Amino acid sequence: MKKKKLIIVGGGTAGWMAALMLQKSVADFWDIELIESSKRGIIGVGEGSTPALKNFFDEVDIPEESWMPSCRATYKTGITFDQWSAKAGFESYFHPFYTYFDRDHAKALVHHSLLRRAGKDAHAHPDMFSYNHYLARKRLSPVPPYHFPFDIQYGYHFDAGLLAQFLKKTAVERGVNHTDTLITDVQLGADGQIAAVIDERGERYCADWFIDCSGFAALLIDDALGIPFKSYADSLWNDSAVTLAMPAEDEPACETVSTALKHGWAWRIPLQSRVGYGYVYSSRYTSKEDAEAELREHAAAGADAEVRHLSMNVGRRESHWVKNCVAVGLSQGFIEPLEATSLALTQQTISRFIHAFKDGNTGQGFVDIFNRAVNRSYDDVRDYISVHFLTNSRTDSTYWIDNRENPGPVSKELRAVFNCWFDSGDLPGLLKHLKIDGAYSNHSWHYILCGMGVFPDAVGLNPLVEEDRGNVDLERISDFFNRCAINHESHKEALEKLAIGSAVSN
Repeated sequence: MKKKKLIIVGGGTAGWMAALMLQKSVADFWDIELIESSKRGIIGVGEGSTPALKNFFDEVDIPEESWMPSCRATYKTGITFDQWSAKAGFESYFHPFYTYFDRDHAKALVHHSLLRRAGKDAHAHPDMFSYNHYLARKRLSPVPPYHFPFDIQYGYHFDAGLLAQFLKKTAVERGVNHTDTLITDVQLGADGQIAAVIDERGERYCADWFIDCSGFAALLIDDALGIPFKSYADSLWNDSAVTLAMPAEDEPACETVSTALKHGWAWRIPLQSRVGYGYVYSSRYTSKEDAEAELREHAAAGADAEVRHLSMNVGRRESHWVKNCVAVGLSQGFIEPLEATSLALTQQTISRFIHAFKDGNTGQGFVDIFNRAVNRSYDDVRDYISVHFLTNSRTDSTYWIDNRENPGPVSKELRAVFNCWFDSGDLPGLLKHLKIDGAYSNHSWHYILCGMGVFPDAVGLNPLVEEDRGNVDLERISDFFNRCAINHESHKEALEKLAIGSAVSN
């Protein structure tokens, strides 16, 4: 059977991730070619991930010692949110990657949150109930030794430029065709499908299928096919960012830190080669010059630290799969990197397309189902991100007050979550009923609502009675974490061993 041709337009992390996943899954059916221009750089806004990235590397058979040292990568156990809340005792909290290891601790948090929501004096700050938070505080590697009986979920921090280069090298070695040229035009057939893409020299590249990884330019999905963009600007106001780098730490952290500043928030991402800082803000409330000055002060960066300014269009396409084109990565949508969801959404889109194709589900009915599913994923992430802003309790700037009082639309799903929470209802049951526990589990919803201190005021809380306590013993949880942590080496030691393993294998 003659193979069909698939062209990926655009490289970067999204393009080369798509190339590797497609090469792994459908190389028997398709010849895969990626066309990109070395004249164009990559955006590389987010340099953190969720555990989905580990699943990607496992899926395409790339071990950590092969890619982490060359991409200056570190491990990530979760995100600390600092100064998002002004409520006493809730000024900071940790959003861990939930692992089955924490199942009983998570149940204890749910129990305590119900008590606190009912006005009882229960300890409901989430940090004590998470093992990954404990690892982050101790700067321990989340990778357990072979004899450790529990699986720990974790993500990564990485240099986005180096990761794209690594994925490119690996994909080409595995048989993906690579062409370095700048695509400037798209030719449609009489049926409205993409017939060919055309480069700056006028050369045509024909294929049966096209993947649009052209970034914010959205050359295929927007310029050629005209698919509208659904803005999230009424829910998420941040539209700009400024970034800089500081020297690496001797003992690298294994967590991202997100700190609320005057007109937005700043990330702190530790790599082996540097510590990356970025300030995500709203241009309606501050200028790029003032934002840069605020970031420099926050990062203790001197005047010689180079900065990079970026504009962000937050939202998604109305459709992602149209005729013989699938948009992947920034061409399909973008949500500010507060929870590092960009690559997970990219990976999910590619995986859904591969499964649909392999099952023969390429008819319009299945395409519609695909688009609804991808849209739902984006909208669910938008809702979760917006909770950070809607539940903030800062009063130091108009930006934060306005965000808390945002008159913009709130989805019926998010409104139901808030109603359930304030009515002391069954939140896990509601999330499952509404089918919105895919992007973020009920554990993540408890981490954010508990962590932000979304409870009745502490004044006048009723004391606990014996039947309230159940079988939750906070001291026993802490002791259990202490004993388990003996099995983990330091984050620094784990990274050094990876580097040695990489050198030996090369």
